[in-house]
Amino acid sequence: MEKIIGILGGMGPEATLDCFEKIIRNTPAVKDQDHLRVIIDSNSKVPDRTAAILGKGASLLPLLVQGCRTLQQAGADFIIMPCVSAHFYQEEMRQQITLPFVSIFDVVAETISHDHPEIKVVGLLGTTGTVRSGLFQKRLGEDGIETIVCEDKIQERVMAAVYDVKSSQADRPRKAITDDLVAAAQSLIFRGALGIVAGCTEIPLALSQRDLSVPYFDVLLLLARAAIRLAGKEPLSLR
Repeated sequence: MEKIIGILGGMGPEATLDCFEKIIRNTPAVKDQDHLRVIIDSNSKVPDRTAAILGKGASLLPLLVQGCRTLQQAGADFIIMPCVSAHFYQEEMRQQITLPFVSIFDVVAETISHDHPEIKVVGLLGTTGTVRSGLFQKRLGEDGIETIVCEDKIQERVMAAVYDVKSSQADRPRKAITDDLVAAAQSLIFRGALGIVAGCTEIPLALSQRDLSVPYFDVLLLLARAAIRLAGKEPLSLR
């Protein structure tokens, strides 16, 4: 029996849309009825995740738990969250909800270990909140994968790029944002990264595999494919 996917979204809205689109595009279907049922709570009113993680704002936990309960009441069987930074609260969330919660951290670590066992060092492009929390790096380390993060000045450019992707009124074109992310990734590759993890769900909106010379791990794509499997279907082969 197929399961219903619950998406705790809105952080940000475009990343949520991208996640849903990747679920659709990776689901084997020839007609509408072959697709999976998906319930989305896109709450863009959740405050800035990096600010909260760095102690500059109140905990987001109550809002995240509320969103999970809304999805459960709507009929979801499990929950995915297309926001890496908000995974800072994942363990506390699990203590307060009853539905299974699929962690991006787990999905990425398991994918690299299974599909790319030769990659033991990755570069992480993420928000300052994600990088400073160290939780993503810790989870990768549990699978024997070392993580390199950007130096402070470059990290500032990555964070600026993330905010510009989120903005519908950014004062520079998307290509300029991509250029900054490529430069950041190249700096990590130069320092020894054998793969790049898009550790923020806005990053795949501006950076793709064709921009890089090493394997690139789009966390939203990996999360979408994991959700399809958990819902009871085998995702289409990647092309």
